[in-house]
Amino acid sequence: MTWILDHLALIAQLTGRHTVLAGIPLVLGLLVSIPLGVLVHRYRVVAPLALAGTGLLYTIPSLALFILMPLILGTQILDPVNVIVAMTIYTVALLVRTVVDGLASVPDHVDAAAEAMGLGRFRRLMTVQLPLAIPVIAAGLRVAAVSNVSIVSVASLIGVSQLGSLLTDGFNRDIPGALWAGIIGCLVLALAFDVLIQALAWALTPWRRAPRPQRTVAEA
Repeated sequence: MTWILDHLALIAQLTGRHTVLAGIPLVLGLLVSIPLGVLVHRYRVVAPLALAGTGLLYTIPSLALFILMPLILGTQILDPVNVIVAMTIYTVALLVRTVVDGLASVPDHVDAAAEAMGLGRFRRLMTVQLPLAIPVIAAGLRVAAVSNVSIVSVASLIGVSQLGSLLTDGFNRDIPGALWAGIIGCLVLALAFDVLIQALAWALTPWRRAPRPQRTVAEA
């Protein structure tokens, strides 16, 4: 505990870096996954191949991907861009299937009613299908957020500083306080991402908060 209190500034700095390295790929991955998921949902013939391909991306070992990124992007090994691109790939691998499942959860009669009202394909997607898919997409986003926070810590092995640096440094130098700071920091950050995503999903789905009509005595 004394070590943690003496290094609060360092912990805050590493937490900020960890938040950026885990959060930016989450946003980028979602922006990429939505159009990909829409295409896969629309063209069912390619769905098995596309979903299998994105699923395979997640099986790539994170340390290997972090090391390969400089060779692919032409960046320096310590460049945070390597981690952001790698984590975006992992996020897309998780979220494409989630977007497809979310769109598939929209009732057919709701989509048919929107079409009967004269809404075109794009307007139905933006005003009916995607909004109704938010709960499913948010659930997948919560999983991706926790995964990102965990995997980013591996980047400390190649010298990219964030909360994982406390884990490696604490282990190598036998500093229990650093280990606990890294573990607790990752847990709190994952929880913060989870709460934020749930809050956004709650704000974007006001119809789910509408009070249900109470049954009358006659109906009961």
